[in-house]
Order: sequence, then C-alpha cells, then structure tokens
Amino acid sequence: MEHTGCVVTEVTGTSDESVEEAIRNGVGRAGQSLEWFEVTGVRSTVLASTERFQVDLRVGVRMAA
Repeated sequence: MEHTGCVVTEVTGTSDESVEEAIRNGVGRAGQSLEWFEVTGVRSTVLASTERFQVDLRVGVRMAA
C-alpha cells in the first residue's frame, strides 16, 4: 500500500482519569492510520464529585493509494 497523503480531521477524546488518557482515547479512534496529532484544546468538567477530562485533537490520517 502506497502512502499518498493525509486526511485531517478533528476528534475529541474523553476520560475520567487524566488528560493523558483522554489523548490516548482520542488518538485510538484514528487507528493504525494515524500519521500525526496536535492537541488544540483541553478542558475539564466536574459533575457531582466526578471529573471528566476532554481533549480536542487535530489528527492526520494516512490515505491509501
């Protein structure tokens, strides 16, 4: 399979544990075709006593020939 370029899209990863896990969850959605990613936003919400982390990612996914 020849690499011909990337498709760029945005993904939001979430986690109840940490920002790092939210990044891993977001990047995991791009699968094995992930070429690169950029964190474009980080936020945390508190619902009752539970924190939820959200990370916005811009990801480049390889296109196949």
